[in-house]
Amino acid sequence: MNEPEQQYPGIAAALGELVKRDLSLVVKRPGDVLNPLFFFGMVAALFPLAVGPAAEQLQFSGPGVLWVAALLAALLSLNSLFLADFEDGSLEQLLVSPVPLSAMALGKSIAHWLTSGLPLVIVSPVVAMTYQMSLAVTGVLMLTLLLGTVSLSLLGSIGAALTVGLHRGTALLSLLILPLAMPVLIFGARTVSLVAAGDGVAGGLYFLAAYAMLMISISPFATAAALRISNE
Repeated sequence: MNEPEQQYPGIAAALGELVKRDLSLVVKRPGDVLNPLFFFGMVAALFPLAVGPAAEQLQFSGPGVLWVAALLAALLSLNSLFLADFEDGSLEQLLVSPVPLSAMALGKSIAHWLTSGLPLVIVSPVVAMTYQMSLAVTGVLMLTLLLGTVSLSLLGSIGAALTVGLHRGTALLSLLILPLAMPVLIFGARTVSLVAAGDGVAGGLYFLAAYAMLMISISPFATAAALRISNE
């Protein structure tokens, strides 16, 4: 077996171990998962109290409100993506590891999505009931959030790598990520609104899927470069 063939199993194993490590750390810090979920549910629950319980108003505003709440909830957890590794010295070990840093960055993004993006997708049907969404609309909402949160985690890893260790890095991270996340927000909310109106949604889903694939292709390498820049 030649060297390239031996390398890929090693990279996959290291990526899997990194994901398992981050998931085990979340068990010790449940607030990293619960805080974004509480924020998402709180924003979604407060909006109907402000505008009133009219079904037409809730169904019209629901997609936009839920997507904005999901975007802001995702931003809450991004700052901690590399912060713990920076504080305990693990980040330096990742930088000198024989495993490509881009693969390690992808592992961190996967772990972040599993602990922040996926829970938002899972609880979204419960929140959608507040806005009297039908099963078809709720299904499309979950699908758009599934694709959108993948993109947000990958985008967030780039911003988190650039701002790791900086004072007030959360504010700077939001400024860096929000402009790039706007297409995801617009197409995600619009797609859910279209299915609620009985129109076609294939275009919006294709865009979200293509954006997610683009981020999967670019983000690991951009995150690796950002980590090296931040640690110089």
